[in-house]
Amino acid sequence: MPPLHILPGAIPFPNPLLRPPYKTLTPQPRPPSAPLQWNRKPELSGTTPRVTVITSGKGGVGKTTTTANIGLSLARFGFSVVAIDADVGLRNLDLLLGLENRVNYTVIEVLNGDCRLDQALVRDKRWSNFELLCISKPRSKLPLGFGGKALTWLVDALKARPGGSPDFILIDCPAGIDAGFITAITPANEAVLITTPDITSLRDADRVTGLLECDGIRDIKMVVNRVRTDMIKGEDMMSVLDVQEMLGLPLLGVIPEDSEVIRSTNRGYPLVLNKPPTLAGLAFEQAAWRLVEQDSMQAVVVEEQPKRGFFSFFGG
Repeated sequence: MPPLHILPGAIPFPNPLLRPPYKTLTPQPRPPSAPLQWNRKPELSGTTPRVTVITSGKGGVGKTTTTANIGLSLARFGFSVVAIDADVGLRNLDLLLGLENRVNYTVIEVLNGDCRLDQALVRDKRWSNFELLCISKPRSKLPLGFGGKALTWLVDALKARPGGSPDFILIDCPAGIDAGFITAITPANEAVLITTPDITSLRDADRVTGLLECDGIRDIKMVVNRVRTDMIKGEDMMSVLDVQEMLGLPLLGVIPEDSEVIRSTNRGYPLVLNKPPTLAGLAFEQAAWRLVEQDSMQAVVVEEQPKRGFFSFFGG
């Protein structure tokens, strides 16, 4: 091979064998992103444990869905949570959480002396500071001796357990205003009322509000579920502001209509754990934040679309 002549002032071609060791840039792993990023942790207000009953009066408005999503949101914030499914014979909270195959003992076995309280508590694998406690097994009848005093004893046992008292005790109340409702609200000192913007749900919610106040529960906040802004703009659905004026309660959260709710229910995977987050999941997480700090939100007025009538074609 003939020798390579380098002209004066020219830059010699670099020999790859004589290159200085360059550093290779390796991509840095990105930190795991949560469904909703907060700049700070919510400050717990009030005395612990906070015993909160989630009720509505009317069935099918989203009590159990709210209990599951708010409970796991509280656990993600770092608080210890015990969720009690007080619906006897028709429990569904374990299905929404994906824990139906892990419920071996219930409160009935605890009261009968067949197991300990810690054996009946089902710890969530995703968030170890969240636990589920079911009153009874499906299609079972409650003993005649079980009532508000028995549930109050259960809550007191959770407060005094050796592992420490939880920060929140959420009670998923059954539908209706019969004995099951009275039992569920007895140990509670605050309530979250779930309603939808329709007249049947609002009538039941107003009735339940009066019963809660008669039982001595004054701290009542409401969550308006299944809100559709397109129907509100078209004057086919009451606005959140109208609901708040009718019930006269502080607003804890507004949950938009979301088709992902059905998918998350069938999978046993609450909305607040979805990535990327859905609008309903973000709304549940914001409601949990306000619950921690005993805060409320302000309803906004949605501008209504003017309806075109017959005379609008003639400029009317």
